[in-house]
Amino acid sequence: MKKVVKFGGSSLASAEQFTKVKDIICSDTDRRYVVPSAPGKRFSGDTKVTDMLYTCYAAAEQDEDFSDKLAKIQARYNEIINGLGLTLSLDTQFEEIASKFAAKAGKEYAASRGEYLNGIIMANYLGYEFVDAAEVIRFNHDGSFNAAVTNKIMSKRLEKVERAVIPGFFGAEEDGTIRTFSRGGSDITGSIVARAVNANLYENWTDVSGCMVADPRIIRNPEPITTITYKELRELSYMGASVLHEDAIFPVRQAGIPINIKNTNSPEDKGTMIVEKTCHVPKYTITGIAGKKDFVAINIEKDMMNAEIGFGRKVLEAFEKYGISFEHMPSGVDTMTVIVHQSEFEEKEQKVLTEIKHLVHPDVLDLEPDIALIAIVGRGMREARGTAGRIFSALAHAKVNVKMIDQGSSEINIIVGVKNSEFETAIKAIYDIFVVSQL
Repeated sequence: MKKVVKFGGSSLASAEQFTKVKDIICSDTDRRYVVPSAPGKRFSGDTKVTDMLYTCYAAAEQDEDFSDKLAKIQARYNEIINGLGLTLSLDTQFEEIASKFAAKAGKEYAASRGEYLNGIIMANYLGYEFVDAAEVIRFNHDGSFNAAVTNKIMSKRLEKVERAVIPGFFGAEEDGTIRTFSRGGSDITGSIVARAVNANLYENWTDVSGCMVADPRIIRNPEPITTITYKELRELSYMGASVLHEDAIFPVRQAGIPINIKNTNSPEDKGTMIVEKTCHVPKYTITGIAGKKDFVAINIEKDMMNAEIGFGRKVLEAFEKYGISFEHMPSGVDTMTVIVHQSEFEEKEQKVLTEIKHLVHPDVLDLEPDIALIAIVGRGMREARGTAGRIFSALAHAKVNVKMIDQGSSEINIIVGVKNSEFETAIKAIYDIFVVSQL
């Protein structure tokens, strides 16, 4: 078997954490390809190395003396190296970084060095081959990721490499210009490596024991999710669940490779298995609950709207014209509501409203701001009767007013809209009825 293992920043924040990681890797000889993040916080109030690099580069951009800031970053790495008893020196690498910062090589180059340096340490510590992500992960000139070329290059590069460390988060254009994924992009790198080597499993190690049914910041000690499908995770990730970067799903899903979310600090925990298909019966009707605040509902009313061909297209054209994407669009016979991110809409609201009036001449055009959307997701919902009824019963009992409901055609999710102020109350009520009370 081949396993690709990715470790997050909290898993690699100190020498002590590096030791845990090595024990995990060495406990299973199938763990052959390692993708490290940059060092995260060692304790509450600490600063992530990536943020330190951003601050350092900002000083360089302003032609300020950044030597002290860079020295503090090097000290973080030296602390790890010394704590592991390695004879490794990163002086040459930091000299190059100083030179590139002075030459204003770019924010993406600056941010990428956290993973790059941690990868060198990890390879040295494990005795694995170091493969620079800039050599094997290709971006286009416009900054978009080139999946096809990357898979071809990486597959060939790793074909005869038995064990390797490939730093996460970044790659490069054809000319060597460093490019990065969005924050949390090391998840994506792990997924790309898993696909390239045709891995049997992609293990994503973090500081939690897998996905939880609900946000632990809202629900105290929420139940873990043992098995979840890619479709379910996609729905939850889109609505704010943040255990795994949502773009990390696609490369492994295409290749049929399962993902196992594991806890570096509790490696014996089973974690969450993410799969394409499963006959595993979920413990609860729902798999998970996730949500986001700060949406606005644009309510449109017009008599005989349903008979007016192209009405919906014209309304959406107004949003498209000003670069605003819509989230949901529930409708009735003579009513239509468009839900969008409030932050995107606020600056352009009058232009959009004027455009809607011009295009469709509504009888009523109304706004309802400060809306939160909550997604209730679960493959078990397809077979369960009365799921929506239980949701509304729970919300009514908690005195939460539902502003919107939308159910996907896949029947694995129901989305409800509530006031921002009732967001946490709503999630607690839904969690209670499906997980705690199981009514």
